[in-house]
Amino acid sequence: MTKSKKLFAATFAAVMALTVCTACSEETSSSSAESSSTSSTTTTTTTSAAPVTTPATAPVEFEKAVAAESGDAFLYFNDGQFYLGYDGTVDTLLTYGAGVPKITGDGKYTASITGDTNAIRYDATGDANGELDCGGISFAAIKVIDGTKLFPNMSIEITEIRVDGKPIKMTAKNYTSSDDGVEMRANIYNAWVNTLPEDAHTAAGPVGTTEMGEYSSQIIDPLDFASWKTVEVDFTVTGTGAEGGETTAPAEGGESTETTAE
Repeated sequence: MTKSKKLFAATFAAVMALTVCTACSEETSSSSAESSSTSSTTTTTTTSAAPVTTPATAPVEFEKAVAAESGDAFLYFNDGQFYLGYDGTVDTLLTYGAGVPKITGDGKYTASITGDTNAIRYDATGDANGELDCGGISFAAIKVIDGTKLFPNMSIEITEIRVDGKPIKMTAKNYTSSDDGVEMRANIYNAWVNTLPEDAHTAAGPVGTTEMGEYSSQIIDPLDFASWKTVEVDFTVTGTGAEGGETTAPAEGGESTETTAE
């Protein structure tokens, strides 16, 4: 074989060997890539975390609002800022804990208000467990809705006033009057009345239109209401023409309890 033919044969063999190696290298590279891809997929797989549970919170119980109706007695009350109050309707904050007895005839009764309820704290602070400061007094009276129509000769004698369960001293005697000609009233603290109204009376008869003295529209010392949570007023009703009972309306907005008068 000539030298040129040998060179051609050697060159051809080298080219073929290079082609085979190149194909082998590509196959190996492809296999490695697939293996790498599979490995990458395997290592990035994660398991879902278990759901996190939180303990259930006990529901807050709110007291029922109390509205005074015809024949009911209630403690009309305003605090020192005219913020916490009760006027016999559900539109005032102290409605939730108001003790409102039904006047069924002559007898002993108790009316009350309280700022110690979940509903009042929530309405006033946005938190049923919030801090609510009750203090001061701007107005207070026992009122009987439709009292002049239902019991035109009735008299209301306030016998005891308690602030947070503690009896306070009364500085004068109360009288009974209609004031507006509709609701019978016994003022406890009314700074807007400086003389006795024409129809001021007690169980013994007319008091007269004289200056305040033994009988007054302000029968308590406001300092006794500097701080309070619950106010209760005991009173005796006479002149209704009917035999009533001894009724106590609790300061939680619950049902009244009634027993026969002795």
